[in-house]
Amino acid sequence: MKIRVGEGINPYYAQTLAMLFFPGAKFPEDPAEDDGQAELTASLEETEEGYLAHAALRAGEKTAQADGRYLFSEGIPVSRGKKLALGRAVFAAGKELFGIQPPWGILTGVRPAKVAMECLASGSGIMKTRAFLRSEYFLSLKKATLCTGVAAAELKLKRSLTPDMCSVYISIPFCPSRCAYCSFVSYTTPRLLSLIDDYLDLLLLEIRSVFRHIENQGKKVASIYIGGGTPTILSEEQLKKLLTEIGRCTDVSSLLEFTLEAGRPDTINPEKLKIARACGVTRISVNPQSMSDVVLETIGRRHTVADFLRAYNIAVKSGIGTINVDLIAGLPGDNFTRFSRSLDRVAELAPQNVTVHSFCVKKSSDFLRESTEIYRRGGGDAVKCVDYSQLKLRNTGYKPYYLYRQKNTVGNLENVGFAKEGKEGIYNVVMMEEYHSVYGAGAGAVTRLVRWGEDEGRAEKIKRIINPKYPYEYLRGDFSERALLARLEEGERAVALPGGEELAPDPQDA
Repeated sequence: MKIRVGEGINPYYAQTLAMLFFPGAKFPEDPAEDDGQAELTASLEETEEGYLAHAALRAGEKTAQADGRYLFSEGIPVSRGKKLALGRAVFAAGKELFGIQPPWGILTGVRPAKVAMECLASGSGIMKTRAFLRSEYFLSLKKATLCTGVAAAELKLKRSLTPDMCSVYISIPFCPSRCAYCSFVSYTTPRLLSLIDDYLDLLLLEIRSVFRHIENQGKKVASIYIGGGTPTILSEEQLKKLLTEIGRCTDVSSLLEFTLEAGRPDTINPEKLKIARACGVTRISVNPQSMSDVVLETIGRRHTVADFLRAYNIAVKSGIGTINVDLIAGLPGDNFTRFSRSLDRVAELAPQNVTVHSFCVKKSSDFLRESTEIYRRGGGDAVKCVDYSQLKLRNTGYKPYYLYRQKNTVGNLENVGFAKEGKEGIYNVVMMEEYHSVYGAGAGAVTRLVRWGEDEGRAEKIKRIINPKYPYEYLRGDFSERALLARLEEGERAVALPGGEELAPDPQDA
């Protein structure tokens, strides 16, 4: 798809707007690689009253164009005015061209609750915030209600945290097999899996340095999240080695939450969860993705529904207090009937957390290579599945507490975490909304150092320190205690300085 934009328009933001109406669109840098079937042309000018944008969309032989305005008196930050004007123009043109109205309107960011949170933090109530999202960003009533409810839940959780708190993410980037919708091919090869012992030894060195730095900073660890990959791919001995080292580095009994992602049922056994429980883990994820064996086979999961039920029963018997279960709406081979049955079966189990993801295909996944029909403009059955999940879970005692969106998601839909009262996943919220610093350890881990100002609605400044992505790159890195502490201390100095070396992203950035 071609994007032609005038001065003052961020081309990347224009692409995210185009994808509202052209889901899965590609934007090749080489014009020769473009199929010429779609195009967005946009311009922007500043007037005495505000910003005026013009957008023209073309799909094949059909075209539509529209204007969008932002007035300086609207009570929205001027820095966001250009985006609002452009978004309104593209939205109106797309609506005319295709006769559809995307339910998320022009709110294109990964963290849609941020805008609602800013409104609530400034004193607007639930009703006023919901009306604001509908009138200014064109959200449907369902999405505005969801977004506002999640923002209220997140603000409530934030107020329970203290300024000296932080969290820690520990990466185990290995899986027993590769799902067809995933792009992490190399993480499952026999050669990479043979690196686990060496990887774990280096990871423990980094963990010790991270916790030493946290102690030097006078901070208190609120939550620890061990993610992946599939952390329970570790053997019993390896898992005990990892968890015991964490216990030496910090008082796990004082944590608000300690999560071990045990996502693949085929990696779970009683011994591993007994070790996890004894070492202080308080929350785990056991993720079927679907409760249909047909769908599981289609997406390349090496387990059955019976395997999941066995693993879930082990988790319940382990005594670990909070269990999360993930499902994915819109999977290839799935439909509304199968998904609704999956959700109903999970709801009957009554886990403390249920997360419903919308199907999102990574760039190098098998599905993207095999089919160009993954994305449909209207979202197909996925929209019905997501709507049903939110209605069903609310009616069975769950509340939405965290929310994010991804590019190239079927139907431009969202991922939502639901929880029983008081069982919200703390790490999920602080990581997504950047409520405090999160220190990362392991391949692909990202340390996010956060400074908050007086504005309760968003972080004032963020500094990111990114580890090598792949295990073999990680093993070649300099993770001596001296080097690690120097990197972290340099980051702390940078985030403490006034001004913006790396400011928190605008909530409208995708």
